[in-house]
Order: sequence, then C-alpha cells, then structure tokens
Amino acid sequence: MKPNQHLMLKKDLLKYNTGHCRHGHRYCEHPNCWWVEQKKKPKVGYLDIETSNLDANYGMILTYCILDDDTSKILEGVIDIKDVRKGLFDKNLCKQLIQDILKFDIIKGYWSTGFDIPFIRSRSLRWRYNFPIYKSIDHKDIYYMVKRLLKLNNNKLETATQFLNIKGKNHINGETWMKAYMCDGKEQEKSIAEILDHNRRDVIILRRVDKRLEEFDRGIVKSI
Repeated sequence: MKPNQHLMLKKDLLKYNTGHCRHGHRYCEHPNCWWVEQKKKPKVGYLDIETSNLDANYGMILTYCILDDDTSKILEGVIDIKDVRKGLFDKNLCKQLIQDILKFDIIKGYWSTGFDIPFIRSRSLRWRYNFPIYKSIDHKDIYYMVKRLLKLNNNKLETATQFLNIKGKNHINGETWMKAYMCDGKEQEKSIAEILDHNRRDVIILRRVDKRLEEFDRGIVKSI
C-alpha cells in the first residue's frame, strides 16, 4: 500500500521518492518497505456517505462521516440547506469532503467500490473539484471481505453486523430523507440530525466488522 504523499513532511517526501529500501529499490517503488523500515503505519479512515438519490446525476450528498482509526474521532459534514436553495446543492460539502479524504492513506468503506467512491467522484467532477487521482490514496472495500470470508444469505452490512453480534445499525424512514433537503427550519434540522446519527453509527460498526475479520484477510488494497 502506498502512503498519501499529501500527508508527508518535506523530509519524508524526499526520502520516500529518492531513498532506497533494503532491496535496493526506491521506497516509491517498494512502498511496503517504507512502512516497515521507517516504522510507520498508514492512517486509516472509515468512510460513509448519505445521499438524496442513488445516482449522482439525480442526487447529492447530504452528510458524510470519516472515522479516524487512530483517534476514533469522526470527521463529518452536512448539507447546507441555503446552498440547496441557491442551486449550489452539495458543492461546498463536496469540497470539504475531499479535504478530509486527503487526510488519510487508506479509505475503507462498505460497498464503497460500487457506491460511495464513484458517487463522490461524480459529484466532485460535477463541481470541477480535484478528486484524488489514481494511486494517490488507497482504498479497501469491507464488503468484499464479508463476501469472501463469510457465508451469509446476503452480504449487506446489517446482515454481517447481526451475524457478528455487532450492535448499532439503525434505519431512517422515507419522510426523514425528504425533509432533510425539502424542508426548512426545525423539520429540516431534525431530519439532518437523524441522518447524521445514522451516518456516524455506520462508520463505527464498519470499523468493528473490519477488526473482526482483518486477521483472516490478505490485506490487499486498491486505489481510490
């Protein structure tokens, strides 16, 4: 897995790109040696987004959460209803989300290969923001760990957490989703708060699933 060079100090960045590992290769050619020989570990974030629609050309990001594995702090953002009314929708939220993604070496999600990452990339391209390019940040989809390592009747996060006796998963009804971006005042604030709470719960239980299964996994990651 490659380190996120945005996070490196200047001296580490120089060493990573010019220094050589015990195999005689530059660290940028043998990134795994970088972690081992420099006694460093990648910064991991557990990502989940909530949206108004499953397709990025019809929907927008309502909330996002990234759980920092080191500190257990959750970086989060919510849609500003004033932006929605102006036709800016999730423009400012997207900018904030990208800034937070760039704080990690590895982003982990659940079915994030099929939804979260392409949705964020799509909305970022819509607003002409620089979504992290190929091989700049690593990504791991816990969905595929569950699918490969367990034998369940389906591979939903809720099914995996119930089977592993991990509590915390909840549901949001349809009206709450609509009120979050169609109402004003207290109704909108209450709905957003419920969705954000749901979002937080998902990244917390996602980390718990990952920790339960990681000893059985090969640890292979791909680019975001």
